[in-house]
Amino acid sequence: MSKSSIHFNISERKILLRIFDVLSILLVLYLVSNFFEFDYFTLTKEKWAWVFVLILYVSIFGTVFELYDLQKSSKIESISTGIVLTVSTTVLFYLLTPFFTPVLPDNRLQILFFYFAILIALFLWRLAYVSFIVSPRFYKKVLLIGETSNIETIVDTFKSSDPNYKIIGFVNCEMDKIEAVKFNAIKEYSPKQIREVIKKENISEIVVASYKSENITSEIYYTLIKLLEEGFPINEYTQVYEEMAQRVPVQFVGKDFYKYFPFSRSNQNKLYLFFHRVFDVIISIVGILIGALFLPIIILGNIIGNRGSLFYSQDRIGKNGKVFRIIKYRTMIKNAEKSGAVWAKKGDVRITPFGKFLRHSRLDEIPQFINILKGDMSLIGPRPERPFFVKELSQMLPFYETRHIVKPGLTGWAQVNTRYAASIDDSLLKLQYDLYYIKHRSFFLDMNVMIKTLSTIIFFRGQ
Repeated sequence: MSKSSIHFNISERKILLRIFDVLSILLVLYLVSNFFEFDYFTLTKEKWAWVFVLILYVSIFGTVFELYDLQKSSKIESISTGIVLTVSTTVLFYLLTPFFTPVLPDNRLQILFFYFAILIALFLWRLAYVSFIVSPRFYKKVLLIGETSNIETIVDTFKSSDPNYKIIGFVNCEMDKIEAVKFNAIKEYSPKQIREVIKKENISEIVVASYKSENITSEIYYTLIKLLEEGFPINEYTQVYEEMAQRVPVQFVGKDFYKYFPFSRSNQNKLYLFFHRVFDVIISIVGILIGALFLPIIILGNIIGNRGSLFYSQDRIGKNGKVFRIIKYRTMIKNAEKSGAVWAKKGDVRITPFGKFLRHSRLDEIPQFINILKGDMSLIGPRPERPFFVKELSQMLPFYETRHIVKPGLTGWAQVNTRYAASIDDSLLKLQYDLYYIKHRSFFLDMNVMIKTLSTIIFFRGQ
């Protein structure tokens, strides 16, 4: 057995970041109030509401500006912009919040003390996080057991999902081995070396990635059983993949697919569905009213930049495979598909200059609030696809039509986590995220999607 090592899982690191963001801010504000002429924000039992509101704003805006994205948080240069935006927005909202925050000070210099105290606190803590927590001493070292055909995909997935998750070695579990793995990123070991590697490399987990369990040799099988009986962590690849990447790896799901799709009870929960619909109606009404404010600008831009009809409608597949007409502002030239349906792609020449602005700002989606109000769509769900592409993709991608067991959405888990689908590979990636949403659908995940949607709009990631 390996020596015990310290490793923070994904959820633990996110909690760690949130807790120490708050603690560092409160500590620095306490020190500033004691060593400088600063009394705008003081920590007392009677003023607990001041602290609560500050913590709430830091948490909300930190999420919006991606302070808890583990990939970005692993590099100070990547997270710096998010820190500045979070602190600036937090301080602005805090100063403008009546009753539950301190009265604005007569000496405006105290506002600068408040701002820079929070800014310095976050930068110091995040520097400490990058220097110590995101370092090799806290890496989770993993030994992978699986078939040779999976190795490169698996390594790339783990690398992109969690910078602290390191695959140290690989054991080929196939009975009929053709040749050694030609993959220089990690070292291949023989089944007889499993215990030796665990001890030598201080391995903290074994991940089994096999399409067919019968492929695993009896030698490996009995070694794994013995390790499990000794309390050593052994996990199945799809479970680890889903937890880390927050998507369902449909390409690794076989005939026992029912094991991987215990869909969320929320899909049948009447109370959840009721409040989900109420939320859809309220947001769609607000969206239509806000859209009306932008309408004069959009009409003018369409006349100058698009020179054609303002709206366009198109058949899309909705819940249970029902076809409906989606409404959008037109962003492409006339007769954009005179030769037949084709994938939209980045840098698509069919998109007009004004259409690019509408897509990047997401203003082209505003008319879909009408579809939400009618009940054809929901605010959150898989994006509705065209019948032509649904037919094509369902023949190539396993479980593709499973997306249609819930209403399609204006935004969704796939939309906030990946790029615009312009190929079969992109559609596979989006399908993985869509199935994850359907599987884990809840109020919490819906709120997560809404916050990430704000980040997408703020950082101008639309296409």
